[in-house]
Amino acid sequence: MRYLLEGLLVTAALAGGWMLAAPSAMPNAAPVVAPAAASEAAVARGEEAMAARKFGFCHSGGGTNCVVDGDTFWMDGEKIRISDIDAPETHPSKCPEEARLGAAATQRLQALLSAGPVTLVRPDRDTDKYGRALRIVTRGGKSLGAQLVSEGLARRWTGRRQPWCGVA
Repeated sequence: MRYLLEGLLVTAALAGGWMLAAPSAMPNAAPVVAPAAASEAAVARGEEAMAARKFGFCHSGGGTNCVVDGDTFWMDGEKIRISDIDAPETHPSKCPEEARLGAAATQRLQALLSAGPVTLVRPDRDTDKYGRALRIVTRGGKSLGAQLVSEGLARRWTGRRQPWCGVA
């Protein structure tokens, strides 16, 4: 093991001279986009990549990152409303069907958010009338809100709430 480590140190020392050479002297040198530049471009487009987190449920002491209902959650101390959907209300719901769908949407959003990193995309408006940050939440370029809609747990946001009770 000692000889292996010494060999690696010698190789690193010899390669060090090549690594200090001008970029044109490096074999097959390719330009690399700095991560900071990439994130600045994303911010300019209103996007913010977020590392993977585990989400709890806010109503049961879910911690810093928790789901309020099917279209609202807290992340890093910021309350976020998913801007491209409307999910059934859970507190208070107006009928048993809305309560059932709202609970299912809340659980599904918690699972989706906990499944991996997401990107938050800022729409035209930054906040709603309640002060929540409005964001489209995506993973791999696909809206998590649209996924909830496709699963029947939310509706596409049309600019105003629609009733969930007595709807066929």
